[in-house]
Amino acid sequence: MATARLVLLCAAAAIAIASAAQAGPSGYHITDRIAGPDGGWDYASYDASRDRVLVARTASVTAVDLKTRAVNPAFATAASGHAAFPVNGGKEVAITNGSANTVTFVDAATGALLATVATGNGPDDAVIEPKTGLLLVMDHKGGTVTLVDAKTHTAVGTIAVGGTLEAAAVDGKGRVFVNVEDKNQIAVLNIPGRKVTARYELAGCEGPTGIAYAASDKLLISSCDGVAEVVAADTGKVVRQIKIGDGADGVAYDAGRHLAFIPAGMAGTLSVISVAHGDATLIDTVTTQKRARTLALDTVRSRVFLPVAKYVIPADGGRPPPTPGTFELLVVGK
Repeated sequence: MATARLVLLCAAAAIAIASAAQAGPSGYHITDRIAGPDGGWDYASYDASRDRVLVARTASVTAVDLKTRAVNPAFATAASGHAAFPVNGGKEVAITNGSANTVTFVDAATGALLATVATGNGPDDAVIEPKTGLLLVMDHKGGTVTLVDAKTHTAVGTIAVGGTLEAAAVDGKGRVFVNVEDKNQIAVLNIPGRKVTARYELAGCEGPTGIAYAASDKLLISSCDGVAEVVAADTGKVVRQIKIGDGADGVAYDAGRHLAFIPAGMAGTLSVISVAHGDATLIDTVTTQKRARTLALDTVRSRVFLPVAKYVIPADGGRPPPTPGTFELLVVGK
């Protein structure tokens, strides 16, 4: 009983400390830290129907219930999981498995496996294209986009793009914009026509990863190494280049508030960018934590979620594993 009480007191103290974090000009700051299981991770998503965050991990998907702060470390299995997000009205969750070259569909309530669909080589990020209803899987190593009917759990085609593919953004009208990391460009796809229609060169951008589309201003916001590239979606013209921290691996856009959020893992910051009148402006740089490089967004409550852990750089300079017992989900809000 004493041990349990001590744990509760420590948790309450941690919340109080997080809540006391100083807010910047935008008002955003760390409001909570929720501890989770050890291990690597990639993309996170927000499941609005269940008010939870899903984090794709090396061997599983971690589910964090935001109402209770309960953590399910293995909600569903994964094989080098890269993305996990709700589909089919929130009844199912789709998971991309980088080492198995598959996308799996699981029951959103139980995590039970429903179907497995083969993809191209190294599936990474994925997105639903609203006009066709197709699930688009970015095959990072294969340079293809696999088209999947999420309702029938079947692959229905591929689009050859070339290069190493990262995140994608949709305009809701059949166009998809894919970051091609090794070519420093955005490939524009016509999904009904199943073809590449344009390639936008990102001058001054190295290794584009995350991307978002601001429909009201017809702008793309792409995260590169150290900068955010703001691009006119119809022409590919670079409208603005905004300096951010190094190590960004995601962009989230809140259409209602006209704000883009970009985490910089090496800098330990979250850039808050205002989008208006066909342009974009950096309005705040929120201190988060080093290695917080991907994110999920709750647009209703304006909360940003950042998976993170501490690392110790090995003597040989190789890629460090997360330090045991340090994984957390940071909650950034107002």
